[in-house]
Amino acid sequence: MPASIKKTLRIVVPFLLGFSLIAFIYGNTSEENRVEIIKNISNANPFWVGLSVLIGILSHISRAIRWNYLLKPLGQSPKVSNNFFMVMIAYLANLGVPRSGEFLRATALTTYERISFEKGFGTIITERVVDVIMLLLIILGALALQTNFVLGYLQDYGFNLGFSIAILVLGTVGLTIFLRLIRKSKDGLLLKVKGFLNGMLEGISSILKMEKKWSFIFHTIFIWACYVGMFWTIKFTVPETIGLGWSELLVAFVAGAFAMMVFPGGLGGYPIFVSAALSLYGISDNSGDAFGWILWIAQTLMIIFFGAISFVLLPLLNRTR
Repeated sequence: MPASIKKTLRIVVPFLLGFSLIAFIYGNTSEENRVEIIKNISNANPFWVGLSVLIGILSHISRAIRWNYLLKPLGQSPKVSNNFFMVMIAYLANLGVPRSGEFLRATALTTYERISFEKGFGTIITERVVDVIMLLLIILGALALQTNFVLGYLQDYGFNLGFSIAILVLGTVGLTIFLRLIRKSKDGLLLKVKGFLNGMLEGISSILKMEKKWSFIFHTIFIWACYVGMFWTIKFTVPETIGLGWSELLVAFVAGAFAMMVFPGGLGGYPIFVSAALSLYGISDNSGDAFGWILWIAQTLMIIFFGAISFVLLPLLNRTR
């Protein structure tokens, strides 16, 4: 299959899957239930929705600040405002083309801060690695607090722990062999790959050279506390979810995180996954769907708004660059 077709499919398929899920759920929801879901969404308390959006904005500002701790060892310390614009542009781009935001963010860093693409992309990969570690910690926390519920939910959706571990081991072995081949290769193309990887490695290793490691850790914890916090505040917008505790909400948060990995911007899948997790605790489908849609709509509109503004302000405020 030609590379162009594969690339197109990687972009189109997640969107088709997301829209198909929306169409499927819509077609299997009665008119009465649709009215109730829409009613729950329209009656959502704007204070709690606004608070959730504000917490989300704080997480993005914190991410912009944290990025500088990785960039400083590379000899650069961009304005926090520039970092914020780049982060929001990346999130907006990911809504349109999955995973494109990271490349666009590194490109913007090269354009406005004169940091090589490889090194800048390396710092972004470092962020992603740290974020994955934080997500794993939250998953472990949810497992510890709600073991039976979480394992039951994952099994219902076809998650096989043994198979996943086997794939992880095989992937690690394959990556190790590939890296050894590149290290010993004298081929022109592989040398370019080696140079690219070395630049990325320098960016990733910046975490070991940073002066303010504790500040980096603080912002990492703060970012993820904000993610959980903006999820928690939404429970007050739906009467049926007000009584949920932290452990139950963590399970739903993890379900939503998986949806964000699979679907571009969580399109279609996010409300469904969250609703399915909330149903484990007796929350009706209507209330669970409303919860997921309220949070997804609020955060997506926030990203669209600030991402669009960032596309304008970043070049406008850096005209001399």
